[in-house]
Amino acid sequence: MENIKNYINGELVEPLSKKYLDNYDPSKGKVYSYIPDSDEKDVELAYEAANKAFHKWSLTPKDKRSEYLLKIAALIEKNIDKLALAESIDNGKPLKLAKTIDIPRAASNFHFYGTGILHYAANAHSMEDNAINYTLRQPVGVAGCISPWNLPLYLFSWKIAPALAAGCTVVAKPSEVTPMTAYLLSEICIEAGLPPGVLNIVHGLGAKVGNAIVSHKNIPLISFTGGTSTGKQIAAIAAPMFKKLSLELGGKNPNIIFADCDYDKMLATTLLSSFANQGQICLCGSRIFVERKIYDKFKNDFVTKTKTLIVGNPLDEKTKVGAIVSKIHFEKILSYIELAKREGGKILCGGKPITVSGEFSEGYYIEPTIIEGLDYNCRTNQEEIFGPVVTITPFDTEEEVLRMANSTIYGLASVLWTQDLTRAHRIANTIHAGIVWINCWLLRDLRTPFGGVKASGVGREGGFEALDFFTEPKNVCIKL
Repeated sequence: MENIKNYINGELVEPLSKKYLDNYDPSKGKVYSYIPDSDEKDVELAYEAANKAFHKWSLTPKDKRSEYLLKIAALIEKNIDKLALAESIDNGKPLKLAKTIDIPRAASNFHFYGTGILHYAANAHSMEDNAINYTLRQPVGVAGCISPWNLPLYLFSWKIAPALAAGCTVVAKPSEVTPMTAYLLSEICIEAGLPPGVLNIVHGLGAKVGNAIVSHKNIPLISFTGGTSTGKQIAAIAAPMFKKLSLELGGKNPNIIFADCDYDKMLATTLLSSFANQGQICLCGSRIFVERKIYDKFKNDFVTKTKTLIVGNPLDEKTKVGAIVSKIHFEKILSYIELAKREGGKILCGGKPITVSGEFSEGYYIEPTIIEGLDYNCRTNQEEIFGPVVTITPFDTEEEVLRMANSTIYGLASVLWTQDLTRAHRIANTIHAGIVWINCWLLRDLRTPFGGVKASGVGREGGFEALDFFTEPKNVCIKL
């Protein structure tokens, strides 16, 4: 079995402890590689490398930094088959999804910021009393980047690319649940000739590696994507140290469906937004609100479509729903299905684990699950499940559905289906969410800000907002 290695100061190295953690293939429920069990000593080595590299990297011309990022993007595209297979095995997601979405998006992130940094402009203001002010955007320093397990390389690159483009150096931690493509990215960076210390990747547990990064006195900013409870812990450590923080946290996203929607398009997209990546996308719509006049038709059609989804071997092209990422998360999802039953929910389809034949018999599979009959403010409808589980609820008025949609502590994304343009704008203005998709889902333009409100996060990623985060403005005033 392969031993994954840390990437520190341009080299692949073992953890100082020489200790390793098991890395599971969730489709089989078996260990298939080993992850460095790193700690604060490895993080310190990574920081020292990043700090040493920062002075030169921050002064490297933008066009040269751009060249490195574009070279990395090209190598990701060249290795798409290898990376997609690794992502599928590591995460349990269908291979087709990894090959068409995850890995291409990772390449796009490096390409976007590799070109975007060339167009990142500062401001200048002339004054009446013969003076001029101009603003410099200077890289903050060594950035701490911590990414989740659901979209491993995609979200890892979403942080690293703008940090490097802005002139920061990075100490990064991928999820210990899905480390393989971050390890392969290390190899790509070496092949691309990225200078030593510019990017450092330390594998290991959040309690050891993540905490060491967040609490490091000389790492001035933290970019984190993950659960809201972990985000609270990070904020509690980082805020008294006056670190810059970007927190992209959980969601309990509403899909609001009015009777005047494009029904066929809505149905197909709702199926995708409910169960893509086994529902393990922070943007999935887990609470579906349907105008009562079409509720019964939607329920019957949605259940029928859901029952056709093939659950099983992620490497099989016919598979639509793969394995849950880990045994712990598998058990968490099943516990919420049981909670829904206790709260009075009716299981319309799914609700049970699946045993797949052959070598996949010990994998972590759950049927796509639809539940109705729950109160909008019960725990099942208020807490993030992060799996192939959705609830459906009828509504009568716009006022009623907005009250239900806005009732959670979260506010990441939302989906609205209607042909009424005035209503669309009105609800988009009123709903508590950082992202509103109207008659679509997961349609992303990398130039736009990404993030949530309330317990779904702090700050924005994407576009020039990300470059703003990884830089500090400095005003210079000159009297002529």
